[in-house]
Amino acid sequence: MSSPVATSVAAGEPVAAAATPRRPRKPRPDRATKRAGWTPLLLLSPAGLVIVALTVVPIGYLVYMSFTDASQRMLFIGVYNVVGFRQYHQILTDPEFWKSFARTIGFTGAMVAGSIVIGMGVSQLLGKVGRVMRYVVTIVLIVAWAMPNVASSMVWGWLFQPGYGIVNWLLTQTQLFGDVTSTNWADRPWLAYACIWMLIVWQAVPFIALTLNAAQTQVDAAYYEAARLDGASEWRVYWTITLHFLRPTLLLVTILSIIWDFNVFNQIWLITQGGPDGATSTLGVYAYRNAFVSFQFGTGAAISVVTTLLLFVLTAFYIRSLVRAGEDL
Repeated sequence: MSSPVATSVAAGEPVAAAATPRRPRKPRPDRATKRAGWTPLLLLSPAGLVIVALTVVPIGYLVYMSFTDASQRMLFIGVYNVVGFRQYHQILTDPEFWKSFARTIGFTGAMVAGSIVIGMGVSQLLGKVGRVMRYVVTIVLIVAWAMPNVASSMVWGWLFQPGYGIVNWLLTQTQLFGDVTSTNWADRPWLAYACIWMLIVWQAVPFIALTLNAAQTQVDAAYYEAARLDGASEWRVYWTITLHFLRPTLLLVTILSIIWDFNVFNQIWLITQGGPDGATSTLGVYAYRNAFVSFQFGTGAAISVVTTLLLFVLTAFYIRSLVRAGEDL
């Protein structure tokens, strides 16, 4: 039995093409839709231009300068030469660079550890005091944290001045170390480190304490009630419950503390200027001396680039841990 199609073909009649489904045409965006799509970009463009002008361009110029021999001559006649990786080879083979790097690592570790431990303690105290005292302590912490580090460093230097410094006077009154009125903290390496360490920890504790306390207030109180009903001590509750929920926030403030403390410069320079005999000369001080004391701008730029890369390597592990902690929660 022949099909109708075959019969039509045999009879010479035209056969209609098989109907194929047509894809629905996408509606063309009208002008209003196009304008709405450009609106977020237009609103972000001022901030984007500021970021490009104040961040991207200076960083790009810094990287470019690190491949030149720019020095004091450039300031007078504007002449410098592109020397490739010579500046990087010079600083990486300089023993003083590695000494400064070792000091920076050790000093950063001590400052971060002190800031985190003391900040965790202050955070716990904020949860134990009454409402009025908590407000008072919070205001005091915010004022201390908001104080510019240059101003606080100068005041700190006055507190530890030999002869009329109040810290030396108080220590002398206690008779624990004898008469230390004329002691110059900046002339002794360990005293200089202690002075700078206390200053930076004092500046960092408010942010850490308030951040951890804000995160701790978000923990459901039912967890604490259940643990105490099971007979857990306060230390056990803190280590098992509080630290578990504070882990992402704790990792975050640790990363920020590493970045800030690794780049500390103002406090060290204003109190000891890297002394005595370079004992407190970190990478920031080392870069400043090369760039703005010796006027070797190319060398200073190369030190800054290497410091940034080293800081990225040091914080990569903590960033990875932070991401994993967020996924686990």
